[in-house]
Amino acid sequence: MTAPSIDIALFTSEQARAIDRRAMDEAGIPGFELMTRAAAAAFAMLRRRWPDAARLRIVCGTGNNGGDGYLVGRDALAAGLAVQLFALGAPRAGSDAERARGAFETQGGRVLPWGEVLDTADVVVDAIFGTGLNRAPEGEAKAAIEAIDAAGLPVLALDVPSGLSADTGAAPGAVVRATATATFIVRKRGLHTHQAELAGDIELFDLGVPDGMREPPDALLLRPSSLPRRPRDSHKGANGHVLVIGGDHGMGGASRMAAEAALRTGAGLVSVATRDDNVPAMNAARPELMAHGVNGPQALAPMIDRASVLAIGPGLGQGAWGHALWTTALDADLPTVLDADGLNLLHAEPRRLPAKLVITPHPGEAGRLLGMSTKDVQADRFAAARELARRFAATVVLKGNGSLIATPDGRVSVCPWGNPGMASGGMGDTLTGIVAGLLAQGCDTYEAACLGVGLHARAADVAARGGERGLLAGDLLDPLRRLVNGLEG
Repeated sequence: MTAPSIDIALFTSEQARAIDRRAMDEAGIPGFELMTRAAAAAFAMLRRRWPDAARLRIVCGTGNNGGDGYLVGRDALAAGLAVQLFALGAPRAGSDAERARGAFETQGGRVLPWGEVLDTADVVVDAIFGTGLNRAPEGEAKAAIEAIDAAGLPVLALDVPSGLSADTGAAPGAVVRATATATFIVRKRGLHTHQAELAGDIELFDLGVPDGMREPPDALLLRPSSLPRRPRDSHKGANGHVLVIGGDHGMGGASRMAAEAALRTGAGLVSVATRDDNVPAMNAARPELMAHGVNGPQALAPMIDRASVLAIGPGLGQGAWGHALWTTALDADLPTVLDADGLNLLHAEPRRLPAKLVITPHPGEAGRLLGMSTKDVQADRFAAARELARRFAATVVLKGNGSLIATPDGRVSVCPWGNPGMASGGMGDTLTGIVAGLLAQGCDTYEAACLGVGLHARAADVAARGGERGLLAGDLLDPLRRLVNGLEG
């Protein structure tokens, strides 16, 4: 099996430290040499991004991340820049960080104790914590982070913004809001989900560590992808029949958005089982949808018999009508996407689920399914997604910034696209329809979830070129069609 590209491979902090050790012990690269390479890469990045910067403020912790900062300061002094460097304590005696501090002082640098005011600077370099912090910063470190943020200056973080968990993307306390982050050797998974926007623009520098030093990654970033061209003799029956089940009174729009998204993704046929009063509006607005009013399981059964994929939940409600349709649909054991009230009903009534299943919870729904708070889900999204996949034997899409796709065997992919404009009604319904449309066209559940999440987020990014505020779920449909056909980058 070919190892994944370093550009998409994501690692935990424990894995990153193990790779560091192997680089030193097996590849024979001294720790100080790795530190020197990291500093040189970060300083080169700083010069590219801020070519006119003449004054740096560097804040160093006591560990190896601080050592990187000292050597950035040394390189900056050698290049003729003015450097003001604050140290939050002394490095451990005999450590590479202590040697780096000595190199900075030999270059003429002066190490200042924390407590002095951050003077005006062109760029601040954050070298306080590395990959190992998974708690709220305290004491001088907390004060320094707050001062960096209060200064309102461009910030370059080294490896990981201080206060951000390299494992989870959570920030339990004070955290540096970086403009950009130079990360070293491998990508850390916490830089790509939850509060990952705090890292700003991320650049990876492998520091010349051989590929053989890396182990299998914990997760992967999604790559842009689309569906292959259809054969010339393709017909609607060859591209699947999605049945969207939902749209209780006053919620017909949810089922329509899911159904239309399935059509735009390329499903051959899409039907909607909904309340009678939603049918005229659907027929008028989108006659390509086959909308049927259903009053219970007896009317739903023949629709299920004609379908190849079910999308259950958009606007379904949790009343007697929705519950009856939900149980009937799940008993059919067809490939299924379960979302929204379909998940809320599952929380209230655990039951046997289809063998081919994708569930798409947001963090609140995930918390209810797992019996924990939304905060606990967000504290470790990777663990929550994997546990949901294991518990329900399903492919799971844990939505949010850096959506995660997890399988029961532990695979996880992370979506690098999307924007805050997606925080509006109907976005989840659209995703449900996209994934169902991909299942209908022959994708397995993991392929459909990965491709669907990517298409959904990329379509939102294209649509947001006109502005994030006011972005509607329906705005995604035109770019979605181009993206699924490979006609938009």
